[in-house]
Amino acid sequence: MEKIEHIGIAVRDLDAAIKNYEQILQSPCYKTETVESESVKTAFFKIGESKIELLQALNNEGPIYQFIEKRGEGIHHIAYEVADIKKEMARFKAAGSRLLNEEPKKGADNKLVCFIHPKDNNGVLTELVQTISTPNS
Repeated sequence: MEKIEHIGIAVRDLDAAIKNYEQILQSPCYKTETVESESVKTAFFKIGESKIELLQALNNEGPIYQFIEKRGEGIHHIAYEVADIKKEMARFKAAGSRLLNEEPKKGADNKLVCFIHPKDNNGVLTELVQTISTPNS
């Protein structure tokens, strides 16, 4: 684990939440992105070495919609930057953690991602993220 990459916060109204967080953090949202595979629209804020990710459901079928319906708005997950996501996935699996996806998948902000079941991490949904290398990076 290299650092806390971001904290994900589930919100009902992304535009209103962006305005709120721009005021709170005194920093502009630097990126919004839709991730169809997760039925979510995201917005990102940079805070030092870490980020805040706001997440709004695109429909009433995705995990963010289900989270908000069950628990309301709030912290959804903590993401950790890793150098080798497959190695970290194997390490978690060997320790008995349940992976919510068996292979890394493309997530927001140019990342490969894997989620670890919250019941295996004291009730916290954990996301592993690895930056996708680009030919010029």
